[in-house]
Amino acid sequence: MKSMKMIKRAQRGFTLIELMIVVAIIGILAAVAIPQYQNYTIRAKIANALTSVDAVKTAVALCAQEAGGVVTNCSDSVATSNVPVFTRTKEVASGSTTGGTITITLGTGIGTNVDGGTITFVPTVTTGATNITWTVTPSGTLTNTAAINAIQKNNGT
Repeated sequence: MKSMKMIKRAQRGFTLIELMIVVAIIGILAAVAIPQYQNYTIRAKIANALTSVDAVKTAVALCAQEAGGVVTNCSDSVATSNVPVFTRTKEVASGSTTGGTITITLGTGIGTNVDGGTITFVPTVTTGATNITWTVTPSGTLTNTAAINAIQKNNGT
């Protein structure tokens, strides 16, 4: 008879202290994971914004090559430069190209201290117009560390 009572007692479940420990562990993991996830999504959205400029960067590079390394006429407002007008994306609200310099304004919903910020791509033409490098600079309301790190990682490409 004693063995039956012991079996029933062993099947009761978790104690309150065990449940509290599990909840505390989950809380600690969530406190670490949520900010990391937010940084990851911001970096992914910034990567999309940077990628959306690739066609315009290619057009500016081609314009510079055709003009012998001069980018002053490489603008989206100059019909003969063949630099396309930037097409709006989910991450980028607007963009323009003037004298080879591309400026994009980020949209909303990207993250804290990112929305509405600007990113500027300044070309440097070297080696007789055959090589172009880009200096990418964040500005405006774009002060989020994860976003700035993602942008500056792309400098020189």
